[in-house]
Amino acid sequence: MAGGSDAGAGPIAVLGSGSWGTALAVQFARAGRAILWGRSPEALEDYAHARRNLRYLPDVAFPDTLAIEPDLARAVAQARDVLIAVPSTALRGVLGDLKPELRSDSRVAWATKGFEVDSGLLPHQVATQVLGPKVPIAVLSGPTFASEVGRGLPTAMTVASPQARFAAELAAHVSDENFRAYTSPDIVGVEVGGAVKNVLAIAAGISDGMGFGANTRIALIARGLAEMTRLGVALGAQRETFMGLAALGDVVLSCTDDQSRNRRFGLLLAHGRTLAAAAAEIGQVVEGVAAARAVVNVASRVGVEMPIAEQVALVLYEGRPMREAVRALMSRELRAET
Repeated sequence: MAGGSDAGAGPIAVLGSGSWGTALAVQFARAGRAILWGRSPEALEDYAHARRNLRYLPDVAFPDTLAIEPDLARAVAQARDVLIAVPSTALRGVLGDLKPELRSDSRVAWATKGFEVDSGLLPHQVATQVLGPKVPIAVLSGPTFASEVGRGLPTAMTVASPQARFAAELAAHVSDENFRAYTSPDIVGVEVGGAVKNVLAIAAGISDGMGFGANTRIALIARGLAEMTRLGVALGAQRETFMGLAALGDVVLSCTDDQSRNRRFGLLLAHGRTLAAAAAEIGQVVEGVAAARAVVNVASRVGVEMPIAEQVALVLYEGRPMREAVRALMSRELRAET
């Protein structure tokens, strides 16, 4: 039977109490036990009183097996495994806060997507830099919306780690009859998929917002996946990873469903909102904005062509008119598909 049926498994400490961190804490608690920590004691007090996250997931009741802990040291002391669920811009800071609290047997995972903007490092590289090479690490990624995970709708995702045992145990800890986690050794490929898909989702939102139709959207998805794969392979990933949940699955989800913040952001831009107005209307971090610049910089460094990502970055950071970006993509020299 799938799931957290390992009766001896201790709780997992989830660091990050936004929509995604809360949803994952709820899922881990359903399948076993979890502790939720966040930076705002006031918000956590509200969560504990209401037994739900009224701001982000108001319809999701917390299981009895989910504890709220406002003290980071106490949260980490109670759990061997720690899961970080914060935006990529906050990952290094949370890792730094976490490091002195780790137990001798601690293992650290994250559900953070995106290159670090300034360094161009993937999350596992940031974690190894901050925590050192001896702490077991893993990433959770794949086609998931927080609200659907929180509501217990059937979901699948990937747990990737260079330590196979950690990946398998984490997958078992989160899985139950409505949630299935697959494992992978390819942490680079899974993280590249999570980083690039947000940029493609902005592009898909712009395309649909401009009324370009289904043909354009599917061409963008297919060619965007080709860009993602080229970058991942150049960085050492396995090509087959990009046909899986954490790449193809996440791209299709984010490019086609309006639950995606990045897709909605693109739609708003196409409807005439400024970047600031679109971000304010979304009301949460739109990861693809920072990711566009980081992806293009990393691709340039390793000599990989990513024309869709490049045009998204030009629209976001250079003010390129969206129709000019489309024209630039459509007028590129004809070439073989593969």
